Amino acid sequence: MKGTDKYIWIIILGLLLAGCRRQLGELYNDPDQATEASIPKLLTQMLDNNRVRPSYWEIRTFVVLQTGIYSQTVGYLNHLTAYQQNASYTADRWSDFYRTGANGSGILVHYRAMEQAFKEITQPGQQRQQAVYMAAAKIVLLDQATQMVDMWGDIPFFKAGSLGANGSMSYAPFDDGASIYAYALDELRTLAEYFSTLQLTTVTQATFTQQDILLHGDLKSWQQYANALRLRLWMRLADYKPAEARTAVLEIVQNPAMYPLPDGMNYVPGRDDLLLKPLSNYEGDLYLALSELNNISAPHYLLDSAMKPTNDPRIPVFFDKYGRNINGVFVPNTEYNGLPIDVSATIQQPLIGAYAIMDSATFLLNRALPGIHFTAAEVNFLKAEAYQRWGGGDARSYYERAIRQSIAFYFYLNSLNTTTRDPLPPPAEAAIQAFLQEPGIDFDAAPAERLKRIATQKWIHLGFLQSVQAWTEYRRTGFPELHFMQLPLPGFESPPQRLTYPTVETAYNPYYSNVKEQDTRDRKIFWQVK
Repeated sequence: MKGTDKYIWIIILGLLLAGCRRQLGELYNDPDQATEASIPKLLTQMLDNNRVRPSYWEIRTFVVLQTGIYSQTVGYLNHLTAYQQNASYTADRWSDFYRTGANGSGILVHYRAMEQAFKEITQPGQQRQQAVYMAAAKIVLLDQATQMVDMWGDIPFFKAGSLGANGSMSYAPFDDGASIYAYALDELRTLAEYFSTLQLTTVTQATFTQQDILLHGDLKSWQQYANALRLRLWMRLADYKPAEARTAVLEIVQNPAMYPLPDGMNYVPGRDDLLLKPLSNYEGDLYLALSELNNISAPHYLLDSAMKPTNDPRIPVFFDKYGRNINGVFVPNTEYNGLPIDVSATIQQPLIGAYAIMDSATFLLNRALPGIHFTAAEVNFLKAEAYQRWGGGDARSYYERAIRQSIAFYFYLNSLNTTTRDPLPPPAEAAIQAFLQEPGIDFDAAPAERLKRIATQKWIHLGFLQSVQAWTEYRRTGFPELHFMQLPLPGFESPPQRLTYPTVETAYNPYYSNVKEQDTRDRKIFWQVK
């Protein structure tokens, strides 16, 4: 390595380690050990991601303005620009993947710094001890990179974040989204195999456990994360590469001993999900993030079309009935109703109080809400879809298990808030059984209808806390069959199929010319064949 390059990477490492935005010092074994501890520290900072956690900034500037609207997982007003992405905020979201900032963790730049530090290790045996951090970091990198593909399409990836020939950070070419997916799927298989046989020394295990603020050093959970991500990505290719997807998915789901998944066969909410908990000094909540732009209202389709007709037991932990002040007296609503979305914003806004809102205990004032990497319910919805498409297993059992887990999960989120009000008791078994037999839920239906019900229930489960996944799955499956009011702004009459690239790329990246023609909001992501 050239001397200039080495000094640049030392500066980058120093900035990364010094630029942590909150107090994470207690997570480090010895902050004074700059060389040996840099890789563990970088992993911790990489995991400490407020784009994964439901932070104010992520929800207020990205979810309620883009992915929450496009997936109808938040309520919104039909303003003229409702479907037009906010260029500044989406650029911020884009940049938080590539560089460190106040909101995202700079996934790619942290990983590149880890790669360089790993290459610089010269002590015998040190690379072997540090390899577990690289493996965990790569799983997180591939998770976030494929989500970037799901939102933007082709992105700079393989050469992004690398040093140029002159020792400077330079712009990278755009890589084909399908190629990034293929790479991720190959790497995730290798990573899952690595964690399946990994045995760490006592010292390395203790250090890894301390630095791993996501899965707390649980090697099996990292193996499950890699396998679950493979399952998600292969199912996303179910219509794009059906034969390959069928083979890969059935291999995963039919061999649980070889490919364990976080599917919660004896499900305990929180324990069997892959969640990023808030740091101990976090004191925020989502009230302002959801209320400042009037996104506090219950989404109409979610409540009125998907949940109320089936007497969904999750309604009380999803929503408050709310109410209005009439002559100085608060008059509570008597029923749950979602804010209509087939009228203009000028009609909607005065009526907000007449409609239900997001539940205050579960969502608005819950300081303990975790970031969600994966839930057992999502895994089982994916299994149900796979078996319904291709046979080889009992789709009904996984569909019903996923619904049960989703109910348990949202009542668990409600129980995390110990200050707003007493947690609501979970529904009794008889109520859940009755729900599973409701028309529209019951699995006794035609094959196409079964797939629709699986997709709709998964969309409900993902919700605004996983709005990127909800928007992605809606575009992939076409379900639920959402209605969007056509707005009169030319070019932005309806929601987009993808986000367009930010100015940092369009104005300065010389490789942008290679993707300029496809940089339209109506161009579909490569896996969208419906």
